[in-house]
Amino acid sequence: MESLSNQILDPTSDQNCAAIACHHLYTAYQSTLKRPILNGIDLQINHGEFVALLGLNGAGKSTLLRSLVGLVPVKQGEIQICGTSVNPSQINEVRKNVGFLFQGGGLVEQLSCLDNVLCGCLGDLNTWESLWGFPKRDRRIAMQLLQKMGLQEQIYQKARYLSGGQRQRVAIARTLIQSPHILLADEPTTGLDVSGIEQVMNSLQEIHRQGITVVVVLHDLALAAKYAQRAIILQEGQVMYDGACQNMEDQFAKLQNQSIVQSPMQSPIAA
Repeated sequence: MESLSNQILDPTSDQNCAAIACHHLYTAYQSTLKRPILNGIDLQINHGEFVALLGLNGAGKSTLLRSLVGLVPVKQGEIQICGTSVNPSQINEVRKNVGFLFQGGGLVEQLSCLDNVLCGCLGDLNTWESLWGFPKRDRRIAMQLLQKMGLQEQIYQKARYLSGGQRQRVAIARTLIQSPHILLADEPTTGLDVSGIEQVMNSLQEIHRQGITVVVVLHDLALAAKYAQRAIILQEGQVMYDGACQNMEDQFAKLQNQSIVQSPMQSPIAA
C-alpha cells in the first residue's frame, strides 16, 4: 500500500492518455426503451477534471458509469481507462485505476468504519495476509483517510449507527484506500439531507483538488454548477450536451419539452 500522500496527491497514470475515452458505445437493445440504453456514446474525460453526468430518467447515466468498470457489458464500441481497454482480459488492471462509489455507499452494517475502509484493500492481500488480518500499514492509512473525511470520532463505530452523509464519507475513504486515479460516484447524494449533501460534495471537491479525476451522476443542477468544472448531459443514450456548467437550465428545459412531445404517456425509466 502506498503512503497517504502518494495515494491521494500524486496520481501516476499516463497523462498522455485520456482518463476516460468512449468510442461509439452501444449496450444491448432494451425492448422497454425501444433502443439500447447506451446508443452511440462518444466522449473523452481528461485527467484532473471534475465532471457532472446529468440527464432525465432513462438517459443512461448510471449505465454509462457502470460500463466504465465492466459492470455492464458493451455490445459495440470501445472504452479506454488511462489508455487500457475495458475488456475481460484487462478488467482487473482497469479496476486498479478506478474507484466506484455506489448509491448508498454499500457498507457492511455490522463492521466498524475502520474495517469497512479496510475492505477496500482486500484485493491486494495475499493468502497469508488474509489469514492474519490487515497489515498495520493499511490500518494506519485507513485511519488517516477517515480523519481526513472528518470521521475521527467514528473510526470504531459500527456502520449501522452512521448518518447518511457519514456513510458516504466512509465509502469514499474505502474507495481512496485503493489508490485510484479516477473516482466514479453514482448519485452519491440520493436520500441525504442538506447537511449530508454538503459533506459528501465537499469531500469529492477536496479529492478533486488533490489530483483525482471525479465523475459524478447528479440530478441537482445547482450542485453541478457549484462543484463541477464540466457537465455532460445524456439524452436517450447519447451525449446531447458537453461543456460548461452554465445555462444547464436551458438545456434541461429543451430535454423536458422534447420528452413531453415524443412520449407524452411514457413513464420515466431509471438507467
